[in-house]
Amino acid sequence: MNTKEKDLKYIMHTYGRYDVALKSGKGVVAYDEDGKRYLDVSSGIGVNSLGYCDDGWVKAVTAQAARLQHMSNYFYSEQASNLAEKLCTLTGMAKVCFGNSGAEANECAIKIARKYSFDKYGSGRNEIVTLKNSFHGRTVTTLSATGQEVFHNFFFPFTEGFVYAEANDFSALEKAVSDKTCAVMLELIQGEGGVNILDADYVKSLFEFCKEKDILVIVDEVQTGCGRTGKLFAFENYGVKPDLITAAKGLGGGLPIGACICSEKLGEVMQPSTHGTTFGANPVVCAGANYVLDVLTSEGFLDEVEAKGKYLENKLLELEGVKNVRRMGLMVGIELCEGDVHEVAASCVKNGLLIITAKNLLRMLPPLMISREELDEAVAILNTTLEG
Repeated sequence: MNTKEKDLKYIMHTYGRYDVALKSGKGVVAYDEDGKRYLDVSSGIGVNSLGYCDDGWVKAVTAQAARLQHMSNYFYSEQASNLAEKLCTLTGMAKVCFGNSGAEANECAIKIARKYSFDKYGSGRNEIVTLKNSFHGRTVTTLSATGQEVFHNFFFPFTEGFVYAEANDFSALEKAVSDKTCAVMLELIQGEGGVNILDADYVKSLFEFCKEKDILVIVDEVQTGCGRTGKLFAFENYGVKPDLITAAKGLGGGLPIGACICSEKLGEVMQPSTHGTTFGANPVVCAGANYVLDVLTSEGFLDEVEAKGKYLENKLLELEGVKNVRRMGLMVGIELCEGDVHEVAASCVKNGLLIITAKNLLRMLPPLMISREELDEAVAILNTTLEG
């Protein structure tokens, strides 16, 4: 049996895969088992922030793997401590809890918000308001937090304590908040929801409103964080300061990591036995993340992310088949004039362009180090595909 046949026989069918078995990659380019070349503008749904197998990243990860591949969280880890210091210093936050995914980071943030409120106000103040069309993960609790009815099925009973408000509607937020509310959780760009960019005035009002009522603000930066929007984290584009930030995807550069980063007032909320995970703060993963952060924060790197994003947007808008582009940095949603986006994406893959979708949009999350020449090639393949 080949790779596809084994997959279909032995792996649960939880993904609708494209008909490609990838074998290797370097930079923005990947190759399948037959040696066919692909330009990847999906980067593993924003995970491969520095592309495939960046030399420095490979060196950092393999060097750590050769020294110490895993250790219990009952002991101190140099790689984890260094990574935590960088994240706190760069964000102006206080402390970090490491996990293995965005869903885990969001679970941690939810627990911190509820415990903070319980410690200060007692029981009953535990509801969290999230936005409609949001996506926060696939565990039972983060599915409950997700503001999309399509996900609230099959797995009953779902975790209680979530209320949903229309995005960019401040009056709807006010109505959703009650004396039971302990936090508001939001994505500043709803990635899975269709690359919906929240309005700056709405975000500012939301933060001011929550601060007045001692309601914590959790910003889910799983997809928008780690340089994706041209800033290290998307909240920097809005001039606000969250109480909790969650990160994952691009932070590890290709290895599984989640991080829940909290402000000073939340730094002591969690104590031993209140949270934990076996593989969180794994030294090999943290070594990769340390390298990623060093690259992202090197001089001019994030400025180039925004410049290349604008370049890509302009190129896409020149195509006859493109109706509109939603973009911040290199997080890009493409609205087509016609056609089924899933069929278009599948055709792009056949033509050598690895691209993904979000609702009724094509979605590009290219590696942050992609060149303008590679962006030109990606746009050319998309144009050829749209022209049929």
